[in-house]
Amino acid sequence: MAAPRIIVLRAPGTNCDVETAFAFEAAGGRADRVHVFRLLEQPRVLQDYQVLCIPGGFSYGDDVGAGAILGQALRGRLGEVLGEFLHGDRLVLGICNGFQVLMRAGILPGGAAQWPPPEVPAATLTWNDNGRYTACWVHLAANSRRSVFLRGIDRLELPVAHGEGKIVVRDSALLKTWRDAGQIALAYCAPEKPGSAPCDSPQSLPFPLNPNGSMADIAGLCDESGRVLGLMPHPERHVSPWQHPQWTRRTNHPDEGAGMKLFRNAVDYFR
Repeated sequence: MAAPRIIVLRAPGTNCDVETAFAFEAAGGRADRVHVFRLLEQPRVLQDYQVLCIPGGFSYGDDVGAGAILGQALRGRLGEVLGEFLHGDRLVLGICNGFQVLMRAGILPGGAAQWPPPEVPAATLTWNDNGRYTACWVHLAANSRRSVFLRGIDRLELPVAHGEGKIVVRDSALLKTWRDAGQIALAYCAPEKPGSAPCDSPQSLPFPLNPNGSMADIAGLCDESGRVLGLMPHPERHVSPWQHPQWTRRTNHPDEGAGMKLFRNAVDYFR
C-alpha cells in the first residue's frame, strides 16, 4: 500500500516544520512542507493529502495572538476545502503553535461535527500563568482512547516551549463534557503517578508539573472522532532516545523516543 501523504503546513514564523516532516518520514509517510501562500493560491492541493499537520513555531510572529492570523486564514479563505478535508477519512495534527491555530480556526474542539464552527468560541488558549515563555520537559497521561494518534500510549514525557498554552473555558461544565466524550486527550501529570486533577475540575497541578496553569491540567484535545489532535508538547522533539535530557543516566535505552509513536500511529492508520 502506498505511503500516506502528509502536508506540513508552514507560514512566516513557523520553525518546527523540518523536524516534524522528518518524524513523519521516519514513520513511513511521505511528508511535504507546503507554505500557506501556496495553499491559498491552490486550495484544492489539500485534497492530495491524507494528513494535515500544523507544526510549532510563531506563525506570523504571533503578532495579534498565538496562531490567530493563520487560524483566520484556515477558517476564512480555506474554510470550504478544509471542511471537505475534515469530513473525509483524514487526520489533523496541531503541535504547539499548531494547536493554537486549530483552536483559533475553530477546528478544535468540535472537528467536522461542528464545522463551520460557532462565531464565539467556548474555549481558547491564553497566556501561561507565569506570564512568560516556558520551556521544560513534562510528564503526560493519555486519557482518551478515541485519539488515533495516541493508540497504545498510556504515558509520555515530552518537552514544552510556549508562552500561550493555558486552556481556559467559558463554562467549567465544558470540562465534564470533554471528559465524557473522551476529548481530553493528554493531561499533565506527576512522574510518580498516571493521574492528575479530575478532568471536570478547574484544579491544576502546580508549576512545573503543569507549566502553564491549564484548566484540568489539559495538555491536548481531540475531537469526538479522534481524528483531530492538538497538543502543546512537542513529540517531534523526542523521536530519538538521545534527545531526552537524562539519556546518559539511563541504563536501558529504548529504540526510539516517546514522541515517535504518535507519528507511527498516524501513518499506520492508513495501512
